Amino acid sequence: MLMDHPREYYEGGRGLHAPGRDTALGLGIATSERMLGICRGRRKFLAASLTLLCIPAITWLYLFAGSFEDGKPVSLSPLESQPHSPRYSAPGQRERESLEVRVREVEEENRALRRQLSLAQGRAPAHRRGNHSKTYSMEEGTGDSENLRAGIVAGNSSECGQQPVVEKCETIHVAIVCAGYNASRDVVTLVKSVLFHRRNPLHFHLIADSIAEQILATLFQTWMVPAVRVDFYNADELKSEVSWIPNKHYSGIYGLMKLVLTKTLPANLERVIVLDTDITFATDIAELWAVFHKFKGQQVLGLVENQSDWYLGNLWKNHRPWPALGRGYNTGVILLLLDKLRKMKWEQMWRLTAERELMGMLSTSLADQDIFNAVIKQNPFLVYQLPCFWNVQLSDHTRSEQCYRDVSDLKVIHWNSPKKLRVKNKHVEFFRNLYLTFLEYDGNLLRRELFGCPSEADVNSENLQKQLSELDEDDLCYEFRRERFTVHRTHLYFLHYEYEPATDNTDVTLVAQLSMDRLQMLEAICKHWEGPISLALYLSDAEAQQFLRYAQGSEVLMSRHNVAYHIVYKEGQFYPVNLLRNVAMKHVGTPYMFLSDIDFLPMYGLYEYLRKSVIQLDLANTKKAMIVPAFETLRYRLSFPKSKAELLSMLDMGTLFTFRYHVWTKGHAPTNFAKWRTATTPYRVEWEADFEPYVVVRRDCPEYDRRFVGFGWNKVAHIMELDAQEYEFTVLPNAYMIHMPHAPSFDITKFRSNKQYRVCLKTLKEEFQQDMSRRYGFAALKYLTAENNS
Repeated sequence: MLMDHPREYYEGGRGLHAPGRDTALGLGIATSERMLGICRGRRKFLAASLTLLCIPAITWLYLFAGSFEDGKPVSLSPLESQPHSPRYSAPGQRERESLEVRVREVEEENRALRRQLSLAQGRAPAHRRGNHSKTYSMEEGTGDSENLRAGIVAGNSSECGQQPVVEKCETIHVAIVCAGYNASRDVVTLVKSVLFHRRNPLHFHLIADSIAEQILATLFQTWMVPAVRVDFYNADELKSEVSWIPNKHYSGIYGLMKLVLTKTLPANLERVIVLDTDITFATDIAELWAVFHKFKGQQVLGLVENQSDWYLGNLWKNHRPWPALGRGYNTGVILLLLDKLRKMKWEQMWRLTAERELMGMLSTSLADQDIFNAVIKQNPFLVYQLPCFWNVQLSDHTRSEQCYRDVSDLKVIHWNSPKKLRVKNKHVEFFRNLYLTFLEYDGNLLRRELFGCPSEADVNSENLQKQLSELDEDDLCYEFRRERFTVHRTHLYFLHYEYEPATDNTDVTLVAQLSMDRLQMLEAICKHWEGPISLALYLSDAEAQQFLRYAQGSEVLMSRHNVAYHIVYKEGQFYPVNLLRNVAMKHVGTPYMFLSDIDFLPMYGLYEYLRKSVIQLDLANTKKAMIVPAFETLRYRLSFPKSKAELLSMLDMGTLFTFRYHVWTKGHAPTNFAKWRTATTPYRVEWEADFEPYVVVRRDCPEYDRRFVGFGWNKVAHIMELDAQEYEFTVLPNAYMIHMPHAPSFDITKFRSNKQYRVCLKTLKEEFQQDMSRRYGFAALKYLTAENNS
């Protein structure tokens, strides 16, 4: 049994044992053909080298010692033998002649082996000199990493032990089934760990539902990692292929889709590595890809033995697992030879097996894994058993600790327990830290080129490089101009989102952007606004995880499924405020948007009031921008006014002020607060210079101009654009919002303290106005005039 032979289990069930004395002798008398086979591994090569050097020396030492009689040398030639001497009787003479013949044979074999070795060594550098340089796999498929390292330490530098198996620029294909918001988030950590170690081009084949495809397509497009290609396959279209199989596993119907990969993936794709989303790589994936070269005969599946007792049965009363070979195999990591599987009619094979077993089992407990194991039970020849360090399974009560003797042995960690990071394992702290390293690792650092491997032409990347090359790096405002073209990695819908807009086409989404220092506003906004919210958060990878923990620990945020959180990852020195607004606007699912800022609390009931106003002002058929008047308080603790009357009373008492009354009156003066105090119906106002109100508009309104970053003119330019497109500004008489106090942002501090910052902002304003003149002609002249008069 495997439990009785832990050494065999560690070696992937292949039963390796230390060579004995007979084995060493066998090496000495091996035929030339067997000696040539030694080059398959470092350990074998080391043994061959020692044999090659030691056997002739030992043999001649033995003969030399035996060639002295009474202190005199005895000739080894038969012609010089002394047949009449007692020492050379007939049997002794025949034995001696036989030994001489055997020595000559061994010498001939050794010479032949040296010639073969020298030829192999002479060819190996030629691969490196040519255009098709190689990477080499040192993994033998046995898990004996200690012996492997011993060979390295011993100074075995021969190319013979490093068999070329993976081209340097050979593309490695990886298939992952991914569905939903949480899986889309989890798969990013897996991808990071693969990208961190990889030295080959990668082609990801993602079997995804519509949600995951939207999220991951945007992520990879904005990530722009060289030598990485991503293709998507519609998982929803595959449901009919596996929906007839009842499955109790938490992965649901998507947990069965690995069964149909031969049918789903391109017909010309010969092999693929299939991974679960809860995998973390601790080595170059090319090492795993190299294992395909070890498949023999009808082996078409590379799998690691299951490390729990699940398939042995009897875990509890009436526990009845699906049939499996021994402990069974875990399907978190699979090597698939697709071309051979298709020829074997894999589709028919697994379907027949599943139909037969379901008559007795009624459903699967471990999704596709049960069916894979049932097929293997009938056809064990299909499997190449991978060493268990290729899938160290960290569920409770597993034998995973037998897969490694040192953490450096680890290659793939599989968090295959619903407990994930809370799983029990004596080394779980190390595994958790490794996982968290990639979880919080700056993904921008993975945008590195693979030198020597040409990347596929990317039109977007080429256009970006062209635009950047046209900028003058000596320009004092170069960094401002460059920010406009920076592509920020973006992860949409970072948390679960579920909302269907109202059927009356009046629904409104609140749009805002924020950074880590404004997280505390989220709960308050959710209490004030019950409608859908679209937020763009500017965070680092580590901050994104802090936000995730914050949100998951908040009852208020977790109770709201109509809040969309879009992560825009940090890059560059400026806060890309208008890019963030555009990301949040682009993913609004309602007909109308309330363009707000995160520091404002809307009045209670504003959501319903705006929906009624949409109908009243016929926003569906007119170009209107409904203005929500803005106020502010200087107090961190505020008894929020529940009505317009209460707000007016607080204004009179000096508890509230019109927004920026003390520092930037022009920004909101056109709202005409004096008129608003007594207004009972909406009223129209005209655009004026530097006007920047908060408005409700249709979803098809123009985007914000990205050239404005940090502090200054980011909203002013947008309102100017709305006016140029003939939007009518209408103030709502019974709506209001209040700005809550906070410490000055880093960007406003730079604006106030840095003269060059202010100079560049002025330059950008002038260029924007010139662009407006080109786009809108004579009508845009008023913006230049107004600016000059202000």
